[in-house]
Amino acid sequence: MRTPYGLEIIESCLICPLRQDRIFCDLPPPDLEALQAMSSRATYPEGSILFVEGQAPRGVFILCNGRVKLTAGSAHGKSLIMRIAEVGEMIGLPGTISAKPYELTAEALEPVQANFIGREPFLNFLRTHGDAALRIAQILSDIYYSTCQEVRYLGLSGSAAEKLARFLLDWNDGHSTNAEDSRSILPLTHEEIAEKLGTSRETISRLFADFKRQQLVEIHGPTLVIADKVGLQQLLAS
Repeated sequence: MRTPYGLEIIESCLICPLRQDRIFCDLPPPDLEALQAMSSRATYPEGSILFVEGQAPRGVFILCNGRVKLTAGSAHGKSLIMRIAEVGEMIGLPGTISAKPYELTAEALEPVQANFIGREPFLNFLRTHGDAALRIAQILSDIYYSTCQEVRYLGLSGSAAEKLARFLLDWNDGHSTNAEDSRSILPLTHEEIAEKLGTSRETISRLFADFKRQQLVEIHGPTLVIADKVGLQQLLAS
């Protein structure tokens, strides 16, 4: 069986996103069984489009493996990365709940496995499973918080340096192993960070070089080290 994009359905299974700290891991077993019964798992090669901005919502995707770039486009062909969805996250949720068109385009940054749940079965599931509906409300709140962060980057930062400093501080806060840790994994390329902050790749590369020269950050492969948190914070106040 194939999806509307010609991608092969390989099995119906929600095991991977239901591990510890995953999206529905704390639901009662009967709820998990009902959710699994309506899910179809598919593979998506790098560069595949899971859904397109403006498309009528078909349902939600729960990521088992790989990352998905969620972008907003303009009539002039420019795009802005709103979020990078990672393993265990659900995408396509706002449109699926509201019946409004998907507000973003979802593109696989690498090979992806995801569980797809159609809109009507998903809504019927939420109507009869209060614990799951509450979890979905929490996810929508997280999406709202993430959108507010994007507004901060684009609307409240006066320069590209301030945007990057704010982004790196927020990223480390959200992805470090503990509150005191200055290290986190930053898998985004300079191009992807530029799209997220609404600037150019050249600007981001130049700023990273400046930050390293000023000993504000260190980059070791995909590992980001905030070497001088106070120095980055001072860029936000300048």
